[in-house]
Amino acid sequence: MTTSELRHSPLEASTIRDGAKYAEFSGWSMPLEYAGGGVLVEHEAVRSGVGVFDVSHLGKLHVAGPGAAAYLNTRLANDLGRIGPGQAQYTLLCTPDGRGVVDDLIAYLIGPDEVLLVPNAANAARVAAALRDGAPAGLTIADRHEDYAVVAIQGPAAPAVVAAWGAPTDMDYMSFAPLSAGTICRTGYTGERGFELIVPSGQAAEVWDGILDAGRPFGIRPCGLAARDTLRTEMAYPLHGHEIGADIGAVEAGVSWAIGWDKPVFDGCEGLRATRAAGPSRRSRGLLAAGRGIPRPGMTVVADGAEIGVVTSGTFSPTLKRGIALALIDTAAPTDGVGVRIRDRVEPFDVVKPPFVPTHVR
Repeated sequence: MTTSELRHSPLEASTIRDGAKYAEFSGWSMPLEYAGGGVLVEHEAVRSGVGVFDVSHLGKLHVAGPGAAAYLNTRLANDLGRIGPGQAQYTLLCTPDGRGVVDDLIAYLIGPDEVLLVPNAANAARVAAALRDGAPAGLTIADRHEDYAVVAIQGPAAPAVVAAWGAPTDMDYMSFAPLSAGTICRTGYTGERGFELIVPSGQAAEVWDGILDAGRPFGIRPCGLAARDTLRTEMAYPLHGHEIGADIGAVEAGVSWAIGWDKPVFDGCEGLRATRAAGPSRRSRGLLAAGRGIPRPGMTVVADGAEIGVVTSGTFSPTLKRGIALALIDTAAPTDGVGVRIRDRVEPFDVVKPPFVPTHVR
């Protein structure tokens, strides 16, 4: 994809001014890291203080019309009936056969006739097309991808920064409230306490600058997608195309908790129930380096000289100062003596239960 074909955040001028180094991500030109910081510094800022991210590449689908929430509940895997207006829910749109995941997304329930969906950047159009297919008359699914920016404030000091900026901070985790323009959400992708602001693109630069001004007394740092990835890997949060995807289903990915198993129908329900009953042939596991090995996606996992799986996400953990990975591993394989083939050697790893570091989202 050429530079001219990339989509651009409404915050691009602001983040370039603030030292952003850009890279292509899911068809968008987005900040990877910032000068004067880098991944390790930005990661630590979020874990111990506060960081701010431009994540405007995330999709925004506005679903409205009579029975909007009820319709979505027949398509999305999680049960929207478990939450009420003003609350958000992590959910999945699974493939019709249940063997894969079209996308994972957050559903913001505004009311029975209005829901905002935030899918991943690369899958927003695919999700919209799938949901339009079979939608009842009178229901609209509008792609508002470029109409809104998303600013994420994450870290222990995030509530203080947001309060200094003048927005409410007293909502529960996975809930949201209206702003004078836009919405403030108690959501995030780092494992720390945080907020996401969904604001009109025309006001994004003003919001970005306002958050930075409010955060200066707290040492706020602009952070890029590289730190966002190390943060989410430490939390074992799945990333589409890695832990979940068209050929990696929800049960083997370990996100069965995001499925409303008691619902009568949702996309892929029959296949998912069959996989759950039989047990998956592979399952996502956490790997923690016993030595100095740094795993990367696509590397082979071995035990007793045999290949037993593949790394789906792998990185150096800035918090633990060790290599960590998420890997799809055969369920019949041993969990002792596991290694990852890194170049021409096999590095030892321990199979552990993620997350790799404690969560502080609440």
